Amino acid sequence: MNKIFTWLVFLIITGVIISGIAMPIPDIPALGDKARVLYFHVPMSWISVLAFFMSMWYSIRYLKTKDLDYDIRSYSCAQLGFLFCILATATGSLWAKFSWGSFWNWDPRQTSIFILLLIYGAYFALRSAIDSEDQRAKLSSVYAIIAAVTVPFFVFIMPRIVESLHPDPIINTQGKINMDSSMLIVFISALTGFTMLYLWMLNLKVRIEKVNYKKLSLND
Repeated sequence: MNKIFTWLVFLIITGVIISGIAMPIPDIPALGDKARVLYFHVPMSWISVLAFFMSMWYSIRYLKTKDLDYDIRSYSCAQLGFLFCILATATGSLWAKFSWGSFWNWDPRQTSIFILLLIYGAYFALRSAIDSEDQRAKLSSVYAIIAAVTVPFFVFIMPRIVESLHPDPIINTQGKINMDSSMLIVFISALTGFTMLYLWMLNLKVRIEKVNYKKLSLND
C-alpha cells in the first residue's frame, strides 16, 4: 500500500484517539466518561469478524485453485482476527468492570467470544502440528471455513437468545443507530480508521509471510 494510505490511516487513528479521549460525550447512566471504551471495543469486534470471514474466503479460494498465496492470506487474516478478538475481549472486560463491577462475569457475550478464541487457537495448533506444506494448507483451509461458520452464532445469535447483562446492540431491530450525533461521528471514524488499519496490517503481514515462505523454500 502506498504512503498516502499509510499516512491517512495514521491521521484517522490519531484523530479518533484524541477525539475519543478529549471530546465531551453525553451523560450515560452508570458509565459516564467510561463509555468512551465504545469507540475502541466495537471496531475491534467488527474487525475480528471481518478478518475471520476473509480467512474463510481465502480458504475457499485455496481449495479451488491450490494456490499457496491464498493459504498465506487466509492464515494472515486468521492471525489478525485472533489479535483483534483478544483486543475486543480486553476492551469488553473494561466495559464489564465499569458496568458490572468485575472484569469477567461469564456473560453470554464473554463466554461466546472465549469459545471463539479457543476455536481459532485450535486452528493455529493444527497448522503448527502439520509439516507437509500442502496438507497443512488443505486441512487448515477446511478448518478455517468450518470455524468461520460458527462466528455468526457465537457473535450475533447466542448472545441474543440467552439472557445477558450486555447492553442492547448499537444498531437496533429497525436498523437505526442508538447514539448521540456527536458520538456517532467519532464512532464511524473509529470504524473506518480501524478497518483501514486492519487492511494495512494485513498487507504487511502477507508480505512478511511470503518472505518467510521463500526463506523456508530456499533452506529446503
